[in-house]
Parts: sequence; structure tokens; C-alpha cells
Amino acid sequence: MFGSIIDITDNIIILENISGKIETNLLHIHVAFVENSRKIIGEIIKITKEQFTIMLLGEMKDSFFQSGMLKPPTMSATCRIISQNELELLIGSQDYASKNRLLIGQSLNYEGYKVTVDKNSFFSNHFAIVGNTGTGKSCAVARIIQNIFYYNKEAIPINAHLVLFDIYGEYHNAFSQMGNIPGIKVRKVTTEVTEDNSELISIPPYFLDVDDLAILLEVQDSSLLSILEKTLQFVYIFKSTDPKAEEYKNDMIAKCLLDILSSGKNPTQIRDQIVSILMKYNTPSLNLNSEIVQPGYTRTFQQCLNIDAQGKINAIQFVVDFLSKWNKTEIQLNLLGDNFIYDLDDIYYALEFALLSEGTLNSQSMYDKANTLKVRLHAIINSPMKKYFQVTNPISKEEYIHQMFQTPMKESVQIINMNFDFVDDRFAKILTKIFSRLFFQFATHLNERGSFPIHIILEEAHRYVNSDSDTKILGYNIFDRITKEGRKYGIIMGFITQRPSELSETSLSQCSNFISLKLFHPEDLKVITAIASNVTSRDIEKIKQLRPGCALAFGTSFPLPVLVKFDLPNPLPDSSNINVSETWF
Repeated sequence: MFGSIIDITDNIIILENISGKIETNLLHIHVAFVENSRKIIGEIIKITKEQFTIMLLGEMKDSFFQSGMLKPPTMSATCRIISQNELELLIGSQDYASKNRLLIGQSLNYEGYKVTVDKNSFFSNHFAIVGNTGTGKSCAVARIIQNIFYYNKEAIPINAHLVLFDIYGEYHNAFSQMGNIPGIKVRKVTTEVTEDNSELISIPPYFLDVDDLAILLEVQDSSLLSILEKTLQFVYIFKSTDPKAEEYKNDMIAKCLLDILSSGKNPTQIRDQIVSILMKYNTPSLNLNSEIVQPGYTRTFQQCLNIDAQGKINAIQFVVDFLSKWNKTEIQLNLLGDNFIYDLDDIYYALEFALLSEGTLNSQSMYDKANTLKVRLHAIINSPMKKYFQVTNPISKEEYIHQMFQTPMKESVQIINMNFDFVDDRFAKILTKIFSRLFFQFATHLNERGSFPIHIILEEAHRYVNSDSDTKILGYNIFDRITKEGRKYGIIMGFITQRPSELSETSLSQCSNFISLKLFHPEDLKVITAIASNVTSRDIEKIKQLRPGCALAFGTSFPLPVLVKFDLPNPLPDSSNINVSETWF
């Protein structure tokens, strides 16, 4: 079949076809050029009656394949089709039921052979599954996750922690049989409970730090972060029952009122603003009925604000002296303890005071800018979204994460399917960011780094993992941070997208493994070409021509880019195209 080498040009070798037959079944089959101790691997890319054209791919040595080579074989090298053992070094061991192997799918080039990868190599790195709509991404994702748990002859991965952000609620059915596997549990969390075995998403409001609030309230100006910092400081104080907290409240309220007194506004405005504030924010020591002792008689705080016939507040100096006695230079929150919870209404109450303390009443421009925080939080509180933040029991972040991956009977949960189908894209993006930050913070505070790996798999990732304003406002994008820093802590991102070109360039560049179903948009193909060093123009042409359910898999876990056909998931996700003719008629 293979005759002598006729020509060697760069990484292309021309061989004689001594049989004179065009055996198309040999196209894309791998061959080995053997000479002395070297074994160079190539792929048949063209066959004529006279010649074989072979593209060199790499070198096999000591039972390992390494792509690329320092020099091609000599003209005297002999060529043969690779053996089964050599083939397994290229497409993966056929023992896919081993705990160390992950079944990807069927090989398109080698009938009857499976494509597998090392589980650790694949799942210890960020990955992306891309492809145009209708090419089978959801089926591929469902099948890969099913394969993790379906084929295990040695051990069940009971300590796996997969969180799938299911934007359309497609995967509910795909995971419905997982619970039949001994030791495997699936938790279904949703934004709208429609089934008995699902539960409503809930986020304790007291988990929200400054960055979370900025995400929740869609802050577009970094100068507003200081107001959110004050808000969390104030809600801490307003909710505390510690006696020390009252001293801090007096100090906060007094400073706010002193600012109003020195604002230069007319007496009527000053009186009305002070009365309005003290009706809402007061303490037993500082309120409208607080007594102010003057020479010869005593009046209440409110009486001291009365305006005389000349339009002046005659007792204003007594008010100033009364307020000035509270002067705590620094609030020490650690003195107040942390055994309490608060809700969104408490945050709103504190936010209003934070706006007052920032002097928004004295600056129209500042008021207009900062008031957006109040408007957005008020909108959430008075919308169905509030129910996701109604948590009445105190719980630590660490305990919260552990409970997420446990059943009420304390059994381990391996898969959490988060169904965001019932909220709009904007709020789904907010929830995704908040949960991702929560997982990342949890992992970075573990005593034993990487002891609780969590895989965050994000459907329709191009909608949420993009270059938005977070980097400008917060100084980072949570998805970019996770892809850059999360791997060493065991937080791994999996992106599923039909538009890789719209994904954050930083996040995508940190992915080590890719499964590309059919793509044909030039910008998306350009991204694939740029991110993979071992993908050639021939591979890109293959991606453009793939059938549904087929993909090109490449990356650090794959010795070579390999064509793979996915088995249909069992059960299927709810992602099928509509049957138009059946619906119409």
C-alpha cells in the first residue's frame, strides 16, 4: 500500500500509492513513519491513484505522543498504519469505565472506537463547549455530565460538585434519572417552583458585601461604592441590639443633623429636614422629644427648632451644642458581635441614611446620581425578585455552601441544576455573578486549598461572561477572576456558548480544553483559531462542515484535535427544535 517517500516539504510528505487504489476509508487515518528509535505520526489528508499526501503531526516516544517535531523523517523511513495501542495514545484509552477516564463520544475516523480523556486533566482546567444554535450543545453537555456518573466500575464520584446555571430550564429532564444511581443526588433549584422536587433559589441578604450590592444594584459609577460601604456599616449598627450600638447611632444621626444645620439653607428648610430625619432615625437619647436644658428652663429638641417672627431659629446654638456632645471618632464594628441577620428592607433603611450622611440633601447633582441606588433597591423590594432574598435563619457562608451540596438527610449532592428560566436575562446575570462570587470566596477561605472543588457550568455564557462595567467599577470581573485564579482553589468554569467571539476574551483565553460543534460565523472561527495552538486551517474547515451532534475536541487533554460524535443523552434535555409543520397543521 505505502511505497517510498517521494517528497518532504515542511510538514507534508508525499508517498507512493503502490496499490493504485483510492481507498477513501483511509482518509484521516493516522500513520507512523518508523526509523531507528523514532516514530513520527502523520494523518492521511489526500489519496490519489499515484500518491498519498500525509500531514505530519508529532512524535511518539516512550508511550507518549508529543505534537510537533524538531525534524521530519528521512527519505528511507518506512510507513505503516498505527497500531491499536498507538491509536489509544491519540484518542484515549478504551477503558472508559475507569475512574480516571471520561468518555467524550464516538470517534468519527475510527469506527467502533471511543474518544476519552483523563478526568483530572479535563476537569481540573477551565473548558468551553461552543457551537451554533441547533448543533447539539445541550445534548453534548448533558451527555458528558451523564458519562461522569454512568460509567464507573471502580468508584462513584460522590464528592463531585457540579453547578449548572440552566438559563432556559433545559436540563431538568436530562438529570431526572441520576438519582437512580446509588450515592448520586441531584438538587433542582429554580426561580419559580413548578414541581414538587424543586426548591426556590434563596440568597441570605446578609451575605451581600459591597461588591455584591454593586452588582445587584447595577452600579455604573465607582464613586457610589463608598455609599454602599456606609450602608453595610449602618445596617450593622441599626440592627444590633448591643448597648454600644446606640452610642454609634447617636453619633451618626448627630453628625448628619449638624451637616444640615451648617448647610446654609433657610430656617424652614433646615427645620423640616431635621424633623423628617428624626421622625425616622432616632434613639431613646436623641429624638424630637429629647430635652435640651437651657438657663432657666428646658425645651424639647423640636421646640428648639421653632422659627420666630423674624424667620430665625433662635435656639439653634443650643441645638448645635446638644448634638456636638456625641463624637465617636471611629466606629468599631467588631465590638457589636455578628449573631444577627437582616433583610433587604433593613438595607434600604440603612441606604437612605447613608445617602443623608453623604450630604445628598445639600447637593442636587450628588442626589441625582446616588438616588439611583435607592430607586433600584426599592424596585427589587417591591417586585417578585424580593422572594429570592427572604432568608429568616442565620447561617454562615461556609455552612450555606455545604448545605447546598447536601440533602435534608445529610446525603451528598453532586449536581445542582439552577433553573433561571423564570427571570429576565439582566437579573439572571446578577444571580449568576453573586453565586459565582460566593463559591469563589468559599473556596479561597478553605483551610485545605482545593479540598472542595466546585465546577460552575454556565449555559449561554456569552450573555453573562462579557466585558461589562465590572472591571471599571469593582476593579475586576468575577468570571475573569475565577478563570485566572480559581483553578488553584478548585473553582473551575465551564462555558457553553454559541458566540465565543462575544465572550470575555480574558475568560476564554484561560480555558484549556474546547469542544467545538459546528461554527460558521467568521468572528467565532477567528477566535477558535487564535485560542488553540494546535488547530490548523484544515481543522477550521472541519468545524464549518460538522453535522449536528459532532464536534472537534482539542486542548491540553487531547493529544491531537479529534473529531467526535456524541451519543444522545439518556434522558434528553428539553432543547429540541420545534416541529413547525406539526404545529402549523
